[in-house]
Amino acid sequence: MVENLLWSPSVSQIREAAVTEFSRQAAARTGLSLADFDALHAWSIEDREGFWNLVWDFCEIHGEKGDRVLAHGDRMPGAVFFPDAKLNFAENLLRKSGDEEAIVFQSEDKITRRWTWDDLRAQVSRIQQLFVSLGVKQGDRVAAMMPNMPETVAAMLATASLGAIWSSCSPDFGEQGVLDRFGQIEPVVFLAPDGYWYAGKRIDVSAKIAAVAAKMPTLRKVLVVDYLGNAVQAAADMANTETLDQALAPFAAADISYMQLPFSHPLYILFSSGTTGIPKCIVHSAGGTLLQHVKEHRLHAGLKDGDRLFYFTTCGWMMWNWLVSGLASGATLLLYDGSPFHPDGNVIFDLAEREKMTYFGTSAKFIDSVRKAGLRPIETHDLSNVRTVSSTGSPLSPEGFEFVYDGIKKDVHLASISGGTDIVSCFVLGVPTKPVWSGEIQGPGLGLAVDVWDDNGKPVRREKGELVCTKAFPAMPIGFWNDPDGAKYHAAYFERFDNVWCHGDFAEWTEHGGMIIHGRSDTTLNPGGVRIGTAEIYNQVEQMPEILEALCIGQTWDDDVRVVLFVRLAEGIVLNDDLEKRIRNKIRTGASPRHVPARIVAVQDIPRTKSGKITELAVRDVVHGRAVKNKEALANPEALDLYAGIPALQS
Repeated sequence: MVENLLWSPSVSQIREAAVTEFSRQAAARTGLSLADFDALHAWSIEDREGFWNLVWDFCEIHGEKGDRVLAHGDRMPGAVFFPDAKLNFAENLLRKSGDEEAIVFQSEDKITRRWTWDDLRAQVSRIQQLFVSLGVKQGDRVAAMMPNMPETVAAMLATASLGAIWSSCSPDFGEQGVLDRFGQIEPVVFLAPDGYWYAGKRIDVSAKIAAVAAKMPTLRKVLVVDYLGNAVQAAADMANTETLDQALAPFAAADISYMQLPFSHPLYILFSSGTTGIPKCIVHSAGGTLLQHVKEHRLHAGLKDGDRLFYFTTCGWMMWNWLVSGLASGATLLLYDGSPFHPDGNVIFDLAEREKMTYFGTSAKFIDSVRKAGLRPIETHDLSNVRTVSSTGSPLSPEGFEFVYDGIKKDVHLASISGGTDIVSCFVLGVPTKPVWSGEIQGPGLGLAVDVWDDNGKPVRREKGELVCTKAFPAMPIGFWNDPDGAKYHAAYFERFDNVWCHGDFAEWTEHGGMIIHGRSDTTLNPGGVRIGTAEIYNQVEQMPEILEALCIGQTWDDDVRVVLFVRLAEGIVLNDDLEKRIRNKIRTGASPRHVPARIVAVQDIPRTKSGKITELAVRDVVHGRAVKNKEALANPEALDLYAGIPALQS
């Protein structure tokens, strides 16, 4: 890859960055010379107790810290951070009050609502009182099939204030998809909207709410949130159901009480994508989530009090949890619900301009789609307030990196980030004091002993391998729900390398100390025994204007594996011999001869998860004639039918 320096922070930006002040304080405490980010990171993993102790103080965590920072630090799993601490997650997010905006919400039907910090606190107080009246107690589960709207944030905070456990998905999940998740955790309260908007369509979900609620016998109450104006009717048609407004009517805003709980008390249950079976229920702690998020927001994202934070996400993706934690840094949350491309692809940029967005979070797929649609926000929108553009969900291609600076904004910190539901945060992410190189994530997260290992468990540089974390960190899950002996949890992350977290990403260090993610390890191609990341192929073919998007698998064939490339073509384009030749040549010259596909097949659609990630594993199963275990996890499961029995793959 040709090296291309895209952005460097100015001297003043480095001087004023929170991570610079954090380094000064760390140096003062330790007597070390922490001259740059790399030195700071080295200290943060060498002295985890000193580092996380300073994070608590620097980010002004509300709670009792206790005397000990880390017990059994050499065990993974088994390490315990802040074993004597007491805190409440919601209290840390609701530290502000007054008439500044806490949440600005826009839905696809162009309705904009604004909540001040006092509005948010009042709503949390009323929902907390409602939950207490329903007998919700510490450890109970509250489940929400909700849009990304203010009521969802308030209900989560009320849940956390009581020490109950929050779990959410988005309302576009099918009935079985919801039950596959919430049916495992036996919630006592279920929140859902009367419907939602997407791509200009008004979608009623009242029948789905009734069907799901009927199969969750532990529910004490179903609460329907008004979104389409049909909540009263929807609630009236179901037993044990009220609208949220009806249920809150008896309760006036009062002081919020916050239960002080151990650092490791469960806060969230998140779910794996479920494309290879019933979703795993991943339990995250209140303290670990809080400390990791404020560290990432303050030190890596540069989030400040009064910033206006946006991430395009649904409530079924961990980025929603990450976004909401921005309240702990005093940021205003900018929430959007609906299609980012309705009606013309400009709605998010319109929001950024109107609301003076400072942190613009989105997906690599969104950036690539904007590029391919020919949109140039740099020419059509005033994005002068945007300080950071963040990308996640899949690897951002070098072309995506370059488009951000060419087509969106020239002087901006582009922070490509990567982690996952497994840690509800990031392993590698932006560093505001380091330059941005095309195609590279800037660096590892502070406090995380991230490395790349070969198959023999040896560290490698400038060579592809497994992304690992060699020391315990606070954002590791408590475990999996319904996994009493921890066997499923151990198998998911610690089976490959003993006492080391193996994340399942195929990764590579760069000479700048950054990282390139080449795709998931379980979708890595292996033709002729050589491991190839699918992202390397996507980076080449998706540069071609004829190709809207691509999906690549390895097909078992003739005692080996052959590379099969599926392409969704631009309108009016036909996959002929000439285009196939140009695709192969592009891959051969841009990647290597080993990356060149043995078969190229045009398809009308590419299946993806609810969070927008393409599903190579499901396609691989279909091509090999194996059943896909959980189609409910997909946003467009009908697309899988396009991959069955393709003649070109039978010979």
